[in-house]
Order: sequence, then structure tokens, then C-alpha cells
Amino acid sequence: MIRYGILGFGLHAVRRLMPGFSRAKHCTVTGFWRRDQKKAREVLEQYPQFPLQSYGSPEALCASPDVDAIFVASPDALHLPHALTALKHRKPVLCEKPMAMNTGECERMVEAAERAHVPLGVAQNFRFEPSVNRIRQIVAAGTIGKPLLAHSEFHYFVRQHPRTWLTDPSLACGGPVGDVAVHCIDALRYILQDEVSAVFARALYDKDSGAVEFAATLFLEFHNGTIADVTVSTRAEYRTPLWITGSGGLVGAEDALTVDHALALHTRPIGGEISVEHISNDTTYQDQADAFALHVERGIPFVSPGIEGLRNQQVLDAAYRSIKNGNREPV
Repeated sequence: MIRYGILGFGLHAVRRLMPGFSRAKHCTVTGFWRRDQKKAREVLEQYPQFPLQSYGSPEALCASPDVDAIFVASPDALHLPHALTALKHRKPVLCEKPMAMNTGECERMVEAAERAHVPLGVAQNFRFEPSVNRIRQIVAAGTIGKPLLAHSEFHYFVRQHPRTWLTDPSLACGGPVGDVAVHCIDALRYILQDEVSAVFARALYDKDSGAVEFAATLFLEFHNGTIADVTVSTRAEYRTPLWITGSGGLVGAEDALTVDHALALHTRPIGGEISVEHISNDTTYQDQADAFALHVERGIPFVSPGIEGLRNQQVLDAAYRSIKNGNREPV
């Protein structure tokens, strides 16, 4: 049983991580650090079923003998220092996406983990979704032929959002490109089992988003020839459609990436019968936490190691370069 410590106990921990940990079979949470120490007492009162202890600093949490692994869930700009602190204490790290503020920071994290001989993972939770894995299986089986086009969207509404740091460029990697396009990019890389070779991107800004974008579209070119478009925004209701069009058919769903309700996955071979599968992703967060715990405890391969976070960050960096200079950027 792996005992996690959560660095950065905010809204994401409350909404997603702790419900997952409450159902996990191979791990639990024994400690946490919260930026607002005044709210730490609230956490202890909210989760009496966990053997939780509040720590006064990231250093104290990472040094604790009562913590086996660190889940970094702090704002993006803190991922690097928090991961390095954990690795210094030889604690395995599962880091939220985006893994850092830029590729250089990700490289430092990967190198530090390698030097310490300690596992480093990135919390690209969609790799643990049954829907994403089913689409991956269908594409790999050749059911829709050669993948030609891919389409992924991720929208959510962020005005007056509790995570106020999302529009602070000193804390956030970016707007929805850094926050959720990284999910779309990673899901497509994972499904297609291919790498992005170039990006062309455009973004929108307004007074509420400030220095970070509130919407963007990315065009991704993959090595094996697939062209994908990724559209994200923080000005619409939550939705996450994903479709793959192949030379022999189509597969996808309108809510392909959601963890909040069951979805209908459609497979439509050209000239064949439409197949509909009803899939739920409600165990995604517990499966992710358990998978990393089993990786730490038993050496079972983890499908989202730190190198995947680095590769996603390389695509994000290229997208932001393209937004700034208006050019197609190689990855």
C-alpha cells in the first residue's frame, strides 16, 4: 500500500483526486501541503476517513517517513521546484499536467529522476480512461483503416473560477492550451501511437483572460501523416468530443474524454454497420493512482512516465511559438 502526499491541495484535489483515492485499492493519502495554510484545517475536517496530516512546507511533506510518494498538484510554476524537492528526498513523483512551464523545466525533472533512480510520472489521466483505450484498440486493429484526420476539443467555463491562478502567467503555463489542450494532444499521441512533427496555432485573448489565451485552435501534423485539429476554450460549457477519421471509417464520441457520465462510442466503417458502445470513465482517477502505486511498489510499467510529459510540453512550446510568430513550428 503506497502512501501518497499531495503537494498543492486545491480544487483539483477536492473534485478529482480525493474521490479517486477513496476508491483506490493499492494506495491512500497520508499527508498534504496547501498553499493557504489557513485552509489546511478544513481539509482535515473534510476527510476524516483518511489518516491525513497537514505539513507546513513542501520540504516537510517530502521528508516525512509517513509518505512514500508525492502527487504534485500545485500550480504549474511550482511543479519543477516541488518535483525536485521530492526527488531530493528520493520520493517517487506523479506530477499533474502540464508537467512544467516549458520544455527546459521538464528536462530538468526527467534528468533529476534518472539521477535519483526514482520513478517520475505525469498525470495524463485520459490514458487510463476506458473510452480512450477502446478508441486506441479500434484504430490499432485497422477497423477504420489508416488514420487520416483527427479532431479533439476541450471546453470549460472559467470566468470567476475558484482556481484564480489559471489566468496568472506567473503561475500558469498558459490558458486552455497549457491547461487542457495538453490533454487532447496526449490523447491523440496515445491513440495514434504517433508523434507530432509540427504545429500551427492561433489564439484569442480578452480582458478577463489577460496575458493568457481564452481560446485557441491547434493544427497538428503527425509523423505518419495524420492531420489533427485541437480546439480549446474557457468560454463554453464543458464538452470533450474526439473523432478519428480513417481511410475505412470513423470512430469517436461527442463526450469521449469525460469522466462525469457514461458516453456512447461510435464506430462507423465505410459500407458497414454502425457499432455503439456505452462506456463509463468513472474509475479513471483511482486507476491512475493505483497504476503509479503499483509501478512504485512492484515495478509494473506505468503508461504515462515523465518522458511523455516532456514530449507533450515540446508540442505546447511549439504551439505557443506559433501563436506568437504566426508560423508553422516544428516540434
